[in-house]
Parts: sequence; structure tokens; C-alpha cells
Amino acid sequence: MDIPNIVLWVLQALVALAFGMAGFMKVFRYETAREQLPWVKDVSHQLVTFIGSVELLGAVGLILPRLTGILPWLTPLAGVGLALVMLLALGFHVRRHETPVVNIVLLVLAVVVAVGRFTLAA
Repeated sequence: MDIPNIVLWVLQALVALAFGMAGFMKVFRYETAREQLPWVKDVSHQLVTFIGSVELLGAVGLILPRLTGILPWLTPLAGVGLALVMLLALGFHVRRHETPVVNIVLLVLAVVVAVGRFTLAA
């Protein structure tokens, strides 16, 4: 295993963990999400569940396809999808005058994973 591949696996694991935890809270612990994330009170329960489901699927998509070797091209696409989620979240939080530091960090990490996996696959 070469160094860039190891670095990408570590980044994938960290990004998947972050999105997995956030998605799990939004889908299965809605009341906790309402307490910890101020914006949750201002959008519908269905939207929060949808966002959480997308985050959970993205987290799985970052790890499982590449790990199993089944449709590994889905891994960089999951990175692109999660980057898009963070780009939309960034705009949402900026409009609300909230600090989007976490969104920016996750956006950059998701892009690095996507670009890295697209590049290594080529």
C-alpha cells in the first residue's frame, strides 16, 4: 500500500465518521439534534431526516465500495456528493449569519477524497 492511498483511507475514515455521526443524530436522534444544532428548529423534521439520510449514505459510500471492491467508482462519487451537501450547508449557514467553519473543513476534506480517489483510479 502506498502513502497516498493510506492518507486517502485515513481521510475517508475521518470524513465518513463525521458524516456518519451527524447523519445518525439527524435521523435517529432528532430531539438531540434539535438541542445541539440551532438550525434544526427552523426547518421541517422531514428535511432534517432527509439530510441525515444523505449524510449516512455518503458515509457508507466513502468506505464500502472501495473496501469491498464492488463498484469502487462510487467512492469518489460519494465524496462529490458530500462536498455538494457541504456547499449547500455553507450557503445556508452564511445566510443565517452562522460560522460555517465545520462546513468548510468537511467540504475541503470531501473534495480531497473525491479528487484523490478519481486520480488514483485513473
